Amino acid sequence: MSLPLILACIWALAATATALLPLRLQIWPGLPLLLAAPVLMVWIGLEHGFWPVAALLAAFVSLFRRPLWYLARRAMGVSLPPPHEESVE
Repeated sequence: MSLPLILACIWALAATATALLPLRLQIWPGLPLLLAAPVLMVWIGLEHGFWPVAALLAAFVSLFRRPLWYLARRAMGVSLPPPHEESVE
């Protein structure tokens, strides 16, 4: 297995562990994962081609759909609603 694929597996484990954290604790470990993903995807694309990157991109968007949605709305200048407080049930 190539080095970029090994690093992608480690990234996936770290992203899964981050997703298991409470929402307020996900920000700091999630930010480096969010920034590292495109670098890993480009590296894997250069080594292995388009189809592995397409699968990784689908997983990345699935894991980071809310932060990506937030950043896209922010970049387009759409007003954002106030953050929701966690409800206790």
